[in-house]
Amino acid sequence: MAQSQTKAEFRAGWKVLVAGLVGVACGASPVPFNVIGFTIDPIHQETGWTTAQISLGITIFGIVAALMAPAFGWMADRFGVRRVAIGSTVAFAVSLAILGVIPSSSIGWYFGAWFLIGLVGIGSTPVTWSRATNMWFHKSRGLALGLLLMGTSICALTVPRLAVWMIGQWGWRGMYIGLSLLPLLIAAPLAFAWFREPRPEELPARDGEAAILTGVTVGGALRDRRFWTLWISIALVAVAYGGAHVHMPRIIGQHGLPPETAAGVMGMIGVAVMAGRIITGMLFDRFWAPLVCLPILLIPALACWLLTGTATSEPTILAAAFMLGFAAGAEADVIAFLASRYFGMAHYGKIYGLLYMPFAMLSGLSPAIYGAMRDASGSYDSVLQLAAALFATGSVLLLTLGRYPTFRSSETTA
Repeated sequence: MAQSQTKAEFRAGWKVLVAGLVGVACGASPVPFNVIGFTIDPIHQETGWTTAQISLGITIFGIVAALMAPAFGWMADRFGVRRVAIGSTVAFAVSLAILGVIPSSSIGWYFGAWFLIGLVGIGSTPVTWSRATNMWFHKSRGLALGLLLMGTSICALTVPRLAVWMIGQWGWRGMYIGLSLLPLLIAAPLAFAWFREPRPEELPARDGEAAILTGVTVGGALRDRRFWTLWISIALVAVAYGGAHVHMPRIIGQHGLPPETAAGVMGMIGVAVMAGRIITGMLFDRFWAPLVCLPILLIPALACWLLTGTATSEPTILAAAFMLGFAAGAEADVIAFLASRYFGMAHYGKIYGLLYMPFAMLSGLSPAIYGAMRDASGSYDSVLQLAAALFATGSVLLLTLGRYPTFRSSETTA
């Protein structure tokens, strides 16, 4: 019965899932983070701005996007996810292209462009795409979310190569204009054709719940201990992982390995993130999700310990990188899946947006924490030991969430 329901859900919702996957891949979640590193040198050569100043653009974007996530979640709940996703995808494309035409006379234009991307682009991220996916899938929700969030991995595997080619052809300005065509000409038209919420007769079978749009209000979630437990767990894991990913090449160099090895390790992380999303999603559909998260988030704690010191072997470093990447893939699933399971779908957009805030903001701040602790101590050992403790604490906190609640229609206005 469960297998037939899974097949039925994918037959009904595969177009929405594909449109969402492409939307995630071309959206404001992965694209900026995967290309800004390639622009630092050419922008510096043209403008004379420092590396720190150029890098500050992505920090501005991350903070603004994190603050806007609840607002876009509210709009998706209020006006429909289709309008918000398509509108934000187009707005993201336009704001990304603006980066390619800003004057170089003042860095304020550069910071303003990144502010604009964060202001209008967050609706092109899983904040919106995951809402519709959750509504089309119930029995196979974990797998569907894993497939949806593979979009970030697809972006990481393809967009950097495309960006390097575009910079070689047209410079960093032409790269930003060229990349803006991905959301404008691919993601937005596909979303217009296929992306929508299900009609009442298309809703998947539920396990005793009154309707798909049941669940607690934002106020109810904020008064719920489980919301803050999940919020803190997400924050701890974001701090632990964000800096590890950005600083991984230097961490590898700490062990005396060449840059070529670091490049291979970063590729390994991309593969691991993809695997983590699919496997974790499938496990979520079969087992209690917090219990699934326990080993998945304890494994990167071990990885951080393996990366300490200065003489770790290359195979061990590759294994540690895979562990970290796998956990990063799982973490993205955790937010969307547990938000829907513990708080329902009636106000999912707003609640997901609030839970996305610590993930986005602290992932952006984590590299600075890693860098500061590295500068203070002369090595990454102390911050890696801290990260190991944060991973372990985040995993154990999830075990206190308890069983999934069953929602009734009366709770939606409670």
